[in-house]
Amino acid sequence: MAADQEPHLVDIHVGARIRMRRKSMGLSQTQLADSVGITFQQLQKYERGTNRVSASKLYGMAVTLQTSVAWFFEGMPPEADGAGDQRTQAVRRFMATEEGVELASLVPQLPPAQRRQILALARTLSSDGDDEPAGGAAG
Repeated sequence: MAADQEPHLVDIHVGARIRMRRKSMGLSQTQLADSVGITFQQLQKYERGTNRVSASKLYGMAVTLQTSVAWFFEGMPPEADGAGDQRTQAVRRFMATEEGVELASLVPQLPPAQRRQILALARTLSSDGDDEPAGGAAG
């Protein structure tokens, strides 16, 4: 995949399902990768949706993970064909990252006031530099 291309939403979805099933079965990336004859680095790329999984590798993972190939596609949103709004696509890309999954599991456990503080921090960090003049502002 070219550096400027975003992963396809189907690849992100399938990769997230691979990761979810692997973790629920208590397997490491190395264990799953070894079972289908790939490196753990390649499995990482599959789980992020960066690389597409071939049919034979997906079938091998389904056997190891004791599920059907169809299971990896369950819950696929109708807009996974590339349509859909940018916000939905941004959420899916975020959830395809390790940080996204971890934040999504931890943030709901926080009190609402702390969630709002985290949101305010994220907004501040994401807009750093947006309000500065083109030459940059001295702080």
